[in-house]
This record gives sequence, C-alpha cells and structure tokens, in this order.
Amino acid sequence: MASALIYLFVVLAVAAVIFLLASLVFGRGEQLAPLPPGSTPTRLPAADIEAADVRALRFQQVLRGYKASEVDWALARLAGELDDLHGRIALLEKQLDVAGRQLQEARAGHPDESED
Repeated sequence: MASALIYLFVVLAVAAVIFLLASLVFGRGEQLAPLPPGSTPTRLPAADIEAADVRALRFQQVLRGYKASEVDWALARLAGELDDLHGRIALLEKQLDVAGRQLQEARAGHPDESED
C-alpha cells in the first residue's frame, strides 16, 4: 500500500513539474504580455476618433472575458463620437441646402450677363 502512495506522489510531482515547465515555455497563449494589476490598455483620443483608433483598441482581460467597465466606457465614447459626427453632417447638409437656395435665387435674380 505504501509503495502505491509513493508511486502516486511521484507521478503527481512529475506532472506538476511538466505543467510548470510548459507554462513557463508557452505562457497562457496570449499574443501580448499580461498587464500589471490595475493598469489598462484601453486608450482613445480626447476627440476626433478615427477607424485606426478603434482597430487599435484593447481591453483588459479578466477571469470571464473583458473588463465590463472598460468596454462600457469605450462604447459610450464611440457613441458620443458618432452622435457628434451625425450632428456635424446634419449641420453641413443644412448649410449646403441654404447655400444652394441662395445660389439659385442669385441666378434667378441676375440672368447671365455674359450674353451682350
């Protein structure tokens, strides 16, 4: 009985050593080194977010996926940027319509003077 327990202990010790060596050599399968606790890779510019900024966006990984507060923050920032862009587009379209109407009124009030 004692020899079976010794055999089991040796097998478990060898398995633990192999596991530790494999963990050191191969890591956790991540492409990037793990971040120090409390730090975050989540970065966005203060204004004028571009597609490259979104593609470069990274979130801190936690036990069950990504840190929810960081994802919520990034989504809120992107939503605000989209709202801002849609507002700018609407303003520019309105200015374009006004300028187009003014141009039509100017042309209607002043026939082409190049025909003398």
